[in-house]
Amino acid sequence: MTHTRRLSGYLFALGAGTLWGTTGPLSTALYAQGAALTGIGFWRILLGSLGIAAYAALFDRDLFRADRRGWLLVGLGGGALVALFEVAYQFGIAGAGVAGAAALLYTAPVMVALLSRPLLGEPLTPLRLGLALVVMVGAALTVTGGRPGAGLGDLALPSLLQGVTGGLLAAASYAGTILLARYAVPRYGVVKVLFLEILGGTAILGLLLPLFGRPPALPPTVESWIFTIALAVATVWLANVFFFAALERIQATPTAVTATIEPVVGALLALVLLHQTLDALGWLGLLMVVAGVATGYLKESNDRE
Repeated sequence: MTHTRRLSGYLFALGAGTLWGTTGPLSTALYAQGAALTGIGFWRILLGSLGIAAYAALFDRDLFRADRRGWLLVGLGGGALVALFEVAYQFGIAGAGVAGAAALLYTAPVMVALLSRPLLGEPLTPLRLGLALVVMVGAALTVTGGRPGAGLGDLALPSLLQGVTGGLLAAASYAGTILLARYAVPRYGVVKVLFLEILGGTAILGLLLPLFGRPPALPPTVESWIFTIALAVATVWLANVFFFAALERIQATPTAVTATIEPVVGALLALVLLHQTLDALGWLGLLMVVAGVATGYLKESNDRE
């Protein structure tokens, strides 16, 4: 693997994490407009699906074509992972709070490090596992640092169990999406994999949410539609295209570790835009994530993956 290809892979992963880091401020703006939690996830992936479908109809009709394995593995399997993430993460937020759910979500790099060897044949080195653990702890400190009541200790047991279960299921679905994309993107291409996954996720959520008494409510205001469209463009289209492009160039574990820059970006945006400060542990966590990402790149840039 050339140095340029590896560097571009890390830059794509950083770009994806940076764009995902805008989710917090955009979602906060949506909550202020009265948007429902379950509706946000559905509408952003529906708009993402419609946008890619329009592009395919105008410029690249091959995006509508896939073999049976592609439709089953990526469309159905990947769509189920997308749908699980959108629902589980909301339960994690409801049970453990935004910071608690985000901290649990970043157990995903460790899951990817452990599973990428048996599923993809990628090496599990002590450094890769160690960096995954470092950025996991750093992410947890970053998202909980300086936020009153961000910890899990004061939550009632039923709420805590719901939050932990939701957060870990969201992490598992995120890890599963990474592993699936690492397998599928070289075979079907970046945009087609994204299209099949979010199309499948939209269909599954569209069927299941009404069955469970949570039909996705329309964004209530013009401003909330603007923020929802911004979420679709930034966190569905661009972020996932960058993320899948990274998985074409570097392996699953370094991609997952590098994209963990997301909570750092989210914390800095919250500091600037929402005046949410970090305490000393929060700043320590931020530095741990940055150091983990930088160390991973500097070490692996000298190794052949």
